[in-house]
Amino acid sequence: MKWRKLFSLNRWSHIFRRLPALLTSSEVSMLDKMLFLVPAFLYWVLPDVLPFMPIDDIGVTMLLMNWFVTRAERKYSLVASGDRSKR
Repeated sequence: MKWRKLFSLNRWSHIFRRLPALLTSSEVSMLDKMLFLVPAFLYWVLPDVLPFMPIDDIGVTMLLMNWFVTRAERKYSLVASGDRSKR
């Protein structure tokens, strides 16, 4: 992914809009959902490099969100295209 796209406000608004729909969709397998939820949860709960500084936790979670939404939209194209037709 290009750096310009990673820092795009339009891209992040897309990520934040799509994440809840993908996590609650019955068409996305539980294994795929757990590939996002478990690492994010563990990173927040386990001790990390900068204790009492949630900035690194938020950054890692946002990178995981970006990865999950991109992967789920590519893998489950019907789920991704179904919500776009509602706009």
